[in-house]
Amino acid sequence: MAAQFGRRLCKGAVTTAVAAAAVAALSASQAPGVTADDNGRSTAADAQPSPDATAGDSGATGKSPYYTDLPPLNTPSPAPTDGTSTVTPVESEAGIPATVLAAYKKAEAELRESKPGCNLPWQLLAAIGQVESGQARGGRVDADGTTTSKILGPQLDGNGFELIRDTDNGAYDGDTAYDSAVGPMQFIPSTWAWAGRDGNGDGVKDPNNIYDAALATGHYLCRNGRDLSDSGDLDRAILSYNPSRHYVNTVLSWLEYYRKGTHEIPDGTGTIPDNRSDGSSGSGGSYSSPSSPSNPSNPSNPSNPSNPSTPGSPSPTPPSTTPPPSGTPTPPAPTTPVTPTQSVDHLEDSGTAKLTAMAGDAFTGQISTKAENAAGKGVAKVRIRFTIVGDTDAAFTGGEKVATALTNSSGVATAPALQAGETTGAFTVRAALIGRTVTGPDYTATVTQRVADTLVRTSDTALTCTPGGEFADAVQVKATYKDAVADKVAATATLIKSADDATENDKGPYFKDADGKTVRTLTGLTTGADGLLKLPQLYSDDTTGTFVLRITTAGGATLDVTLTVAAAETSASPSPSPSASS
Repeated sequence: MAAQFGRRLCKGAVTTAVAAAAVAALSASQAPGVTADDNGRSTAADAQPSPDATAGDSGATGKSPYYTDLPPLNTPSPAPTDGTSTVTPVESEAGIPATVLAAYKKAEAELRESKPGCNLPWQLLAAIGQVESGQARGGRVDADGTTTSKILGPQLDGNGFELIRDTDNGAYDGDTAYDSAVGPMQFIPSTWAWAGRDGNGDGVKDPNNIYDAALATGHYLCRNGRDLSDSGDLDRAILSYNPSRHYVNTVLSWLEYYRKGTHEIPDGTGTIPDNRSDGSSGSGGSYSSPSSPSNPSNPSNPSNPSNPSTPGSPSPTPPSTTPPPSGTPTPPAPTTPVTPTQSVDHLEDSGTAKLTAMAGDAFTGQISTKAENAAGKGVAKVRIRFTIVGDTDAAFTGGEKVATALTNSSGVATAPALQAGETTGAFTVRAALIGRTVTGPDYTATVTQRVADTLVRTSDTALTCTPGGEFADAVQVKATYKDAVADKVAATATLIKSADDATENDKGPYFKDADGKTVRTLTGLTTGADGLLKLPQLYSDDTTGTFVLRITTAGGATLDVTLTVAAAETSASPSPSPSASS
C-alpha cells in the first residue's frame, strides 16, 4: 500500500493536491514555516538546523536512512473488532501493531509522571517509529516487545552515510569496525549508551525492545526542558533526532495522521514501507539482521529475499537447470512457526477471589488470567492487557488505568494490585490478549464506603451549660476501624430524646446553622485524616436537665455523649456577725 501511494503522488495532479492540502493543514498547526511543496510534501521556509542539531550532530540515528512514505490519503478508521475480518492493506497501514502501540502509550504515561512539562504525545513516538522502522517491521515483536529479528541500519562507514567507527565492540550491531543504527527506533550505539532506558521492567536496556526504545525516544525528545505542545520545541526535538528537514516534515505528517485517530492491529500484520531516503527498497536491504550475510540460503537471515518470515519481500524461485531425479520427494515448503500469541485460543479466569475494597484501600486480591490454546493447555510468554472500565477512580499500582503482565510457564498472568479510589460502586476490569482478538473474561470489582467500628471521645471533661448559654467545651471524637485510624468516614450527630428513644429532641441543647437558626441534627460530617471529628459549638435553651447527643458513622459505630444543662450554683450568703456590745 505504501509503495502504491508513493507512485500515486507522482502520477496525478489531483492526488498531489489532496496530499498537499493534508500537509498544509499540518503545517499551519504544528511546524512554524512549514508549507507543502509541489509534490505534496512538507517544506520549510527556514530550513536551518536548530541549536540541537548542528552540522556536526548526527542525532540519535547517526543520520541513518529512514522511510519516506507519507501517510495514506484515507482517514484512519477503526479495525474490525469481531476478530474474524481480514485486515486489508489500508487497515494495516493505518493501524499500529498491538504491542508496539502499547509500548508507545506506556512511554507516554511514564513521561507524564517524570517530565510532565514535556507534554509528550504517544502519537509522536508512533510517527517516529513509522518513519524509522515501519513500526518494528509491521509489529514483528515477541510478547516482551523484543523484535523477532534485529533491525539494523546500514554500516556507517562514510560511504554514502555518516562515518561512525565502532563504539560498542559490536555488542548491538555485530560490527566491530563501524556502527549501525539499531532497533525499532534506530539508535546508534553511542547514543544508546546514555539515552537507553528499561521500558518493560526486565532490568535490561535493549535497543531491540520496543518498550525500551520507545521510552528512550521519549526521554531523548524531552531533553533541554522542551515542551512538545509548543510547535517550535516540537520542531527542534524531531530535528535533534535526525537533523534533516525532510525527516522532520515526514514525521510531522505521520503525527498529524495518527492524531486524527488510529487503531490497534494484531502483531506482525502491519505493512512495511517501501521507500527509503537513500533510495533503497524498504522491504529488504540493510534494514534487517545481518546474520550470515555471505550465505544467501541461510533461512535465519531476514535480509535474504527468500526468507518467508520477512513480509513484503519477494520470494523468487531460482531456475533449476537440472531436474530432480525421478522419485525424489519434493521438500516441504518452509512454514513460519506459530508464535505463542497465535496459539492462544481463549483467556479465562484463573481463580481470582472476590474483588472488594473499602474506598482508599488496596484490594486484597489480585486478578489472575490464564491463556489457553484450543486443547486447554496454558500458553506461556504472552502478554495480557488489563483495562479498568467504568465510572471509577480506582487504578492499578502507579495510578494507571491500563496494565500489562506476561503469562508464566502455566499460562497465568497476574495483574498489578488494584487500589480503590473514593468513588464507591462497581466497575469492570477487562482482560485481553495483546496482539490478537480472542475471548477474554471481565472481572467485577466493588468499592464500598469508608467505615468505622469504634468512636471514642478525646476528652473526659464533663459537658455542662447554664440555661440559655453555650457549652464551654466542643465535642471531639476519634473514629477507628480494626484499631486503625478511620479517616474520611461519613458521620451524623443528633440530639435525641434519650438513649432509648432516638427521636430528635425538640428542646435543650442545639447547634446553629449558617443563618443562626436552631439545628439538632448535623449530617454530612466527615472524619479527618487523623480520624478526628470536632463538632460545632453547642448551645442550650432555658430547659434544664440531662440530654443525649448521639454520633453515628458509616459502618455502625455509635457513641452517646451526655450533656448537662443546669443553673449556676450560688454560694450561701454569710450570716450577719453579731453586733458588738458596748
